[in-house]
Amino acid sequence: MFAQVIVALDFPSRADAIALVDKLGQDCSAYKVGLQLLTEEGPEVVRELVGRGKSVFLDLKLHEIPNSVSSAVRAAGKLGAGMVTVHASADSAVLRAAVAAATDYPQLKVLALTVITSLTDNELPEIGLAPSVRLQVERLAKLAAVSGCHGVVASANEATYITTLLPAGSLIVTPGIQLAGASSNDQARVATPAFARQAGASHVVIGRSITQAENPKAAFASALSSMGARNAG
Repeated sequence: MFAQVIVALDFPSRADAIALVDKLGQDCSAYKVGLQLLTEEGPEVVRELVGRGKSVFLDLKLHEIPNSVSSAVRAAGKLGAGMVTVHASADSAVLRAAVAAATDYPQLKVLALTVITSLTDNELPEIGLAPSVRLQVERLAKLAAVSGCHGVVASANEATYITTLLPAGSLIVTPGIQLAGASSNDQARVATPAFARQAGASHVVIGRSITQAENPKAAFASALSSMGARNAG
């Protein structure tokens, strides 16, 4: 069972990432491995986390032809990842291919990425989409649902209204989560863990508010408390 609070290991090296994992110890059981760490260190870092008994959210943001996406999803399953992301905007054929590829790996959930948290209504026309973010997220969430995805990735701001568009039990994983008082960054659609939980998120992904905190263990405990969750260890 994936823990409700997922810590993003957005680090330039395995050493930095594992140092944080060691600091959090048994308190944290779920981590996100994204493009930076995977490109720097390769798949071995995922194997190491899985070997330590951690759940891994492999945030690949796949956007390719169905054959390439299904091959990548199978590779994620072989690594032992528990979640993998595919861009919903790649179309239903790609999403269905990803879901089919995951069937051989019971632990692996395919999440359809709706709209990344750095985009707002102002940026959508630049990539050929009409505002608003809400309409785009709704459209892609519905596409994910009919394609059989296990859930979606969307900001907490959208979680409120997409819960009614997804089948019961669907995962809503929300990035862009910051603890109260955190400084602003490149993510535009952000929220606190408490807001995300109230909005209907099943999981939150937290990076800098924990990884750059003076006391990461205390910051993680604060996030857990905000979600009404218990330590996963």
